[in-house]
Amino acid sequence: MGAAEVLAAAREGVVRLTPREAHAAGARGALLVDTRTDEQRREQGDLPGVLVIDRTVLEWRLDPACPWRIPEATGPDLQVVVLCRHGFSSSLAAASLRAVGLHRATDVVGGVRAWLEAGLPTSTAPPDVRR
Repeated sequence: MGAAEVLAAAREGVVRLTPREAHAAGARGALLVDTRTDEQRREQGDLPGVLVIDRTVLEWRLDPACPWRIPEATGPDLQVVVLCRHGFSSSLAAASLRAVGLHRATDVVGGVRAWLEAGLPTSTAPPDVRR
C-alpha cells in the first residue's frame, strides 16, 4: 500500500470540513489544532483561536486517557479539527486521533492554504503553542 492508499483509507467515511465550516466549528467550541511546522507558520501566518501542537506529540496531548494530555482534552466526544499546510498530513493526524478514541476528529479540506484563500482571519498575536 502506498501513500495515496493510506491517505484514502484515513479519509474513508470521514466528513472533512471546509475552512468556513472549521471556523464555525471553532466558534461553537471545537478544538482547532494546527500541526504545521514553525517555518510553515512563519510563511503562511498563524490562525486565531487554534492550538499549535507538534505532530510528534499530537496523540499524547489530545488522548483524554493519557497522563501527558493538555487540559482541553476533555473526553472522547471532543470535536478536534486538525489543520496542516495543504490538508494531507492533517487527514492522517485526524485518523490517528480517531484511533486513540477521539471519534469526532477530522480535518480541513485544503488546509491553511484554503483557509487563507477563503479570506478567513489570521492572527498577529503569539500562537498558543503546546509542547
